[in-house]
Amino acid sequence: MKILLVEDEPNVASFIKQGLEENDYSVDNAYDGKMGLGFFSKNQYDLVLLDIMLPKINGIEVCKEIRTTDNSTPILMLTALSSSEDIVAGLDAGADDYLVKPFKFQELLARVRALGRRKHLGVGRSYKIADLELDINSKSVKRNNVVIKLTPKEYYLLNYLFRNKGILVSRSDIAANIWEESFEKGSNIIDVYINYLRNKIDKGFDKKLIHTVMGMGYILKED
Repeated sequence: MKILLVEDEPNVASFIKQGLEENDYSVDNAYDGKMGLGFFSKNQYDLVLLDIMLPKINGIEVCKEIRTTDNSTPILMLTALSSSEDIVAGLDAGADDYLVKPFKFQELLARVRALGRRKHLGVGRSYKIADLELDINSKSVKRNNVVIKLTPKEYYLLNYLFRNKGILVSRSDIAANIWEESFEKGSNIIDVYINYLRNKIDKGFDKKLIHTVMGMGYILKED
């Protein structure tokens, strides 16, 4: 599996490159957005790891440019920008996933494996569990082939649950990835939005997909 890493911080780039190569991945490292686009145009990659804050051309614009000619190569955003607006901008630009810095290398490795499987299997830019489907390109959600209208916040919350399908995510995980950095720990806004989603996704269906693990968080799974 060949990976393009576009990261301008030498220490971070070296750490990621070394770790991936120790796990038998081939990695090319570009240190600015212009170089990254040059590498991408001349080589074939299975995955792009793309920082947002880059010299010359930022990661959002790089992602948009890649998507003008390639809609299948997975793009994983690496960003220190954790506000929901920045995350939305990355996903809207065509990214498939994102990690907020600092992150654990094992988490990065898990994301790389997951996106690599999608590329290898030819999986489209969509998620599915049971009869629920989320299409990344159109940002549409259907259950049993019926379109479900979600607000932007509900959509990105469901997107996050899908990207962690079968994995328990805590309220703090959701807060760090979906809500603003100023999120108040005592707030019940996450529980409120989970209930909004349940009313739209699970209400009226025998098979519930959004589950609560008391005192720990939430998980999207079939049973």
